[in-house]
This record gives sequence, C-alpha cells and structure tokens, in this order.
Amino acid sequence: MDIQPFTPAFGAELVGLDVTRLTDGEFDDLFQAFTDYGVIFLRNQPGLTAEEHSAFAQRFGEIHVHPAARNKPAEFPGFMSMQVKEDTRVAAGNRWHSDVSCDECPPQASILQLQKIPPVGGDTLFADLRAAYDALSDRMKVLLDGLTALHSGERPFRHLFKFTSAESEGWPENDHPVVRKHVDAERPVLFVDREFTIQINDLPKEEGKALLEFLFNHVERVDFQCRFRWSENAIAIWDNRAALHHAIWDYWPAERIGQRISVVGEKPVAWQLGNDTAPDKSKVKLTA
Repeated sequence: MDIQPFTPAFGAELVGLDVTRLTDGEFDDLFQAFTDYGVIFLRNQPGLTAEEHSAFAQRFGEIHVHPAARNKPAEFPGFMSMQVKEDTRVAAGNRWHSDVSCDECPPQASILQLQKIPPVGGDTLFADLRAAYDALSDRMKVLLDGLTALHSGERPFRHLFKFTSAESEGWPENDHPVVRKHVDAERPVLFVDREFTIQINDLPKEEGKALLEFLFNHVERVDFQCRFRWSENAIAIWDNRAALHHAIWDYWPAERIGQRISVVGEKPVAWQLGNDTAPDKSKVKLTA
C-alpha cells in the first residue's frame, strides 16, 4: 500500500488496494491510515454491489442505519443510494456537517462510492476537526472545557429533506461534548457542525449563539481543509469523529450517483483539558 498525503497531516490517497480483496493485515494498515489522516481515498476500485459494500463496511464495525430508514425492512440495512439529478430539490451533503451527529452514538466511518460523476464539478471538501481544536487559543480551550452542545436532526431531516419518521419521539436529539476525545487517536477534536449543532448548553442564549457562530466559521477555515476530485468508482472513507465534509453542488443539471454506508461509533466522551495522553505533534511521524 502506498500512502500519498493530500496535506501533511490530513487526507491521503491509498494506492495499491482493492477493497473487495483486503487481507486482515491490509485492512489494519488501511484503518491506521484512516485514523492518522481523518479521510482516505481509493481510486480505480470495482463497482461495489450492496453486498460487497456492506461486507467492507462491517470490517469497521456495526452498520449505522439512518434515522429516516429505521423501522423499515431492508435487505442491506444502512445501505443508502445517493443520487443528485436534474430535478433534485435539496442535494444531500451540500452543507458542512458530520454525518448524523445528532444520534446518541454518531457514525464513526462513512464509506461513499460514486459510480456516476458530473463531467466537471461535484468535488467534496473535508475539514480537520483535530487541527481546528489545536489552532484555538489557550484561553478559548479553557472556555470550551466541559461544555456540551445540543445536536438535533429536527431541522435538517423534517424541514429540509421532508423525511417522515415512524418513531413517536421524533428525530434524534442528543447533547455531546464540544471538545470530544478521539478514542483511537487519543487526542481532542472540536465536535460541532453547522448542520446539526443548534445550541451550546450552560451558556446564556445570546452568548451561546455567538460562540457557536465563531466555532462554525473556525472549523470551516480553508487552512484546515482538503479537497477531493472524484473519479468513477472512487471511494472516500471519512472519520466523522475527526472531520466535517461538504459535497459541492455546482454541477446542475448533470447527475452525481453513488452509494454510502456508515458505521456506528462510540458515544462521544469529553476531552479533559490537561490530559497528558495527547501526542506531541512535533514528535509524531506518519509513515506509509
């Protein structure tokens, strides 16, 4: 496996792998690159069937089922067709977000393959939540320490996408730490996103609103980003605990068609300021 970084520490293309034929050792190397770089890309892959896609995703963990599809029978639970066509009214992913961060246990990995891409456009942007936290001032880190925020699916799922829910309690809403511990990388990440995070708890409304707007603008800064230009049957695998993404809808009326499966993650736990298990970034060396 050859690792070709997109930036020094965020985003990388993996060359020399076929996801349908990975040995256990190759998958371990792929998962380590996923943890190190936050998002990884594989080109020249076979077009995955729903069965192959599900089997590959299960190597990461339990399949995540989107709230809009729960309580609905499916041959391959969690398998989602991602289609943007000429008559599409709202394109999925066309805002900065971490997939379904409103769940109690939000997704860990999301695995997307595009089988049909527009002739130009349709790139996906990714933003590094680890770098976003590291770039905060020490005083801001103290302010955020211990704060939680409410993540809600009500606005995007019910009002934007017009999904209907069979669950009487409605769309998921959960409090998550603003600064989350990435349990695999043992480091802090700034866990807020413009799509689902609606308020900061433990602060007056206006203070929380102003702080959230600052944090949204901060995590979306261009110097935390990498950009992926798709090719047919390429696969992107991103860590929702460490990265936001934004699928750019700049190709209308062309089509963009693919499929995605996500994997359940752990319940977010807070990073405690002063935790001395955080790696010294100056001593970390990522190797292929």
